Amino acid sequence: MLQINGLSKTYDNGVKALNNVNLTISKGLFGLLGPNGAGKSSLMRTIATLQSADSGSIMFNDIDVLQDPTALRKTLGYLPQDFNVYPRISAYKLLDHLAVLKGLSDKKSRQEIVDGLLAHTNLYQHKDKAVSGFSGGMRQRFGIAQALLGNPDLLIVDEPTAGLDPEERNRFHNLLVSLGEEKVIILSTHIVDDVAELCPDMAVLAGGEILLQGNPQQLVNELQGQIWSITASQSEAAELEHSLPVISKRLFAGRTVLNVYAAEPPPGFSACTASLEDVYFSTLRARRAPLNTATTPA
Repeated sequence: MLQINGLSKTYDNGVKALNNVNLTISKGLFGLLGPNGAGKSSLMRTIATLQSADSGSIMFNDIDVLQDPTALRKTLGYLPQDFNVYPRISAYKLLDHLAVLKGLSDKKSRQEIVDGLLAHTNLYQHKDKAVSGFSGGMRQRFGIAQALLGNPDLLIVDEPTAGLDPEERNRFHNLLVSLGEEKVIILSTHIVDDVAELCPDMAVLAGGEILLQGNPQQLVNELQGQIWSITASQSEAAELEHSLPVISKRLFAGRTVLNVYAAEPPPGFSACTASLEDVYFSTLRARRAPLNTATTPA
């Protein structure tokens, strides 16, 4: 279990990246959802011991992460948002090199581990190709392979599916699910569908603060009967945004679809099945301007 209490971090330029973050994360896939600039990468880097915190504590099982970062690194796997590789070196040689750096000194057992990880990430047939020439999805799968070296108990993946095409994204999802429930796996992302499809527990982070934590399905169920939708022209949509608690809008066939969070349907709106996207957007909107679900403007 990962326990984070009162974690805060302010950078030298005055940006408060984390503000009293409190989280409890059990084994399995945990989704950390938030917009760009929310503080997700700052939190991931702090957990991964790549930067210090100003205050607070992080405990992973019996390891005090901030006081003993070396102990955490022995059981950590980390795939950062930007994963760079050496040019002109094959997948096998690079993973073998990283295994040596990870402390896997026995050549025979290291070869078995490297071969196994390349097979597990569906890259074995590409093991002699340079990783620098891999597609985005293949590189992300290689990133997971290197993160799994040493069989870590804590795995952090930061924005892993950004920029992937649907097929590669699906492959990556299946790979994460195959890792099972014996590890604490933190998936940091701004893509709502990633969390909806993969994670039994999640939190929403914005402005360096945790706004919400819970089971995605339960959070969606709590919104049922309070989400209303209408399809309008752009000018009509602009007017509605000024008078109603609009939580999201999207284009469909050249028209604008608005979703509103309210206790009763506004005039002209119809009932809409709530989704995790509605949970996410209503949570972000509530932070910017409190929602009033008791009454609806006429």
